[in-house]
Amino acid sequence: MPSMLFVCVANSFRSQMAEAIAKSLRQPGWEIWSAGSHPSGAVHPLAQQLMQEVGLDLSGHRSKGLGEVPQRPWDYVVTMGCGDRCPAVAAATHLDWEIPDPAGRPLEEARRIRDDLARRIRQLMRADAGIDKTK
Repeated sequence: MPSMLFVCVANSFRSQMAEAIAKSLRQPGWEIWSAGSHPSGAVHPLAQQLMQEVGLDLSGHRSKGLGEVPQRPWDYVVTMGCGDRCPAVAAATHLDWEIPDPAGRPLEEARRIRDDLARRIRQLMRADAGIDKTK
C-alpha cells in the first residue's frame, strides 16, 4: 500500500492541512498521515477554519508525534520548513518544502499558504499517477 507522511514541528497547522488535502485527493489504498517532531497536543483553530473554507473537516484530528504514526519506510515524506527540528524518517522520496507557519499571520496570508500547500500536493500526486483524482 503506497504511503505518505507530512511532518512539521507541532503537527498543529501545516502538516494537519497537508494530511487533510492529500486524503481528499487520494485513491483508495493510500495511507496518509501527519506528525510533528514536537507535537503541540492540539490542532490550531485557524487551520480548522481554513480547511472548513475548502470543505475539509479537521474537527476529528489531533496533534501527533512521530512515535504515534506507523513505523515503516514511507513512499513519500514531506517536511515543512522544520530543518534540523525534523528528524530523518526513512522514505523512498523525501521532500523538504519551505512552507511558512501560518500561525499568527493575517488571514489572507494564511489562505495563500494553504493554497500553495494544496498546489504542491496536487503536483506531487500528479507526478505519481496512481493517486490523483483531480484530472
